[in-house]
Amino acid sequence: MTFGTDTRARNPARLRAFVAAGLLAAVPAMPATALATALTTDERAKRGGEVVRSLNNGQPQPTLERMREEFPFLAEATEAYALGDVWSRPGLDTRTRQLAAVAAFAAIGETAFMKIHAGYALNAGVSEDELKEIVYMVTVPAGFPRAISAARTLSDLFAERHPSAEGNTP
Repeated sequence: MTFGTDTRARNPARLRAFVAAGLLAAVPAMPATALATALTTDERAKRGGEVVRSLNNGQPQPTLERMREEFPFLAEATEAYALGDVWSRPGLDTRTRQLAAVAAFAAIGETAFMKIHAGYALNAGVSEDELKEIVYMVTVPAGFPRAISAARTLSDLFAERHPSAEGNTP
């Protein structure tokens, strides 16, 4: 054989097979236990419902329930994926997860969702002053307009949770 004429290296089909075999050998197989623990959508949605009730003092989430009436698929997907898969993951405690959610929603200007998660954060033991600090932090990545909008939303939430002497109710 002369230099540069190795036909094995030049055979594209053989090269693809060799690369594929190498890649398959490098990828660990999924353990059988992972397959056994795969949840159905109903099971994931049930877990999501448990998560939302734990965040909302045992109550269903009104926004999710309203969405369920008109957009049932979207509500189910939210409950199964966002709540059942993501929110129920280990690795962050509820308090930290809610602070992250409040910061993220404030930074992207989604104050309605921010308000929901700020309420959950308060339920999880986060103080009003800590939520205010989150809003102050939002000025850096998202700017003052988003932080001011988030501050207004927090003020509304705090007012709803602290009825004034004029007879306002939560």
